[in-house]
Amino acid sequence: MSRIFKLSNFKKTYHYLKRHGLKRAYYAAKERMEQEKADTYVYQPVSEAVLAEQKKAADAFEDKMKFSILVPAYETDEKYLQEMIDSVLNQSYGNLELILADASSSNRVEEVVLGYRDSRIIYKRLSSNGGISVNTNHALKYATGDYVGLLDHDDLLTPDALYETALCIKDAYERGEELQLVYSDEDKCNGDATAFFEPHKKTKFNLDLILSNNYICHFMVMKRQLMQELGFRSVCDGAQDYDILLRAINHLMGKDKKGTRKQNLPIAHISKVLYHWRCHELSTAENPSSKQYAYDAGKRAVENFVRAR
Repeated sequence: MSRIFKLSNFKKTYHYLKRHGLKRAYYAAKERMEQEKADTYVYQPVSEAVLAEQKKAADAFEDKMKFSILVPAYETDEKYLQEMIDSVLNQSYGNLELILADASSSNRVEEVVLGYRDSRIIYKRLSSNGGISVNTNHALKYATGDYVGLLDHDDLLTPDALYETALCIKDAYERGEELQLVYSDEDKCNGDATAFFEPHKKTKFNLDLILSNNYICHFMVMKRQLMQELGFRSVCDGAQDYDILLRAINHLMGKDKKGTRKQNLPIAHISKVLYHWRCHELSTAENPSSKQYAYDAGKRAVENFVRAR
């Protein structure tokens, strides 16, 4: 069946209708269907030859910056979990640590992790499920990398994700700029990760746009010290990534010596798809009703930013 008529699109339209009314829902659905009809996107994976060259180039980097990838896990499907872990460990840029904070009541996540013999994996079993922010904060306190990236427990990084991110940071540093936040384009994939669609081609940092919706989303890395200073807040569970992003932007905007806000922020966009957001029945990408509370949490995050400014 064509993606245009898949069930999730009707679900999204239904929830949009309840929140915004018939007229706006009609035009939103019409626009989405026209976009999908015209969608000729094909994800082109990086070749093994290119990945090999990236590995050589990464070994020659003078500044071997390290990335900490945080993954709060909860009763994750074993297949999805293994594919997620493999997508991190198989990066062409290997100076990383994968920190898993497991709040599951069963041993399904732990049993998968025990099958790996890689010192870059840091596994922490939580005594209780405190929610996404509490669980992510638990992983964050163990981070030792220069930058911290966020990865959902059933999503995937492209094999060149960290290389492209490191290269962006390195190039900026050579220009005399220390980036605090870097983000890339992303797409969606089906449950088997065999089909890729709905690429999200993003723009450079745009304050008005980020106050309308979290267009940055995945893949994003932030300077470790900044993320650890801010932390995640349970009051915004469901939009906790959006909340910490807005608070980071507020921090970076600050004020210059004249009392006006800074205009050129140390934020960079990589115009390449480096993240696959997996769509399955229980995921937010495929079934927005699974996290209806995220809308209210996002609203609180924006209100907090406006009050802070």
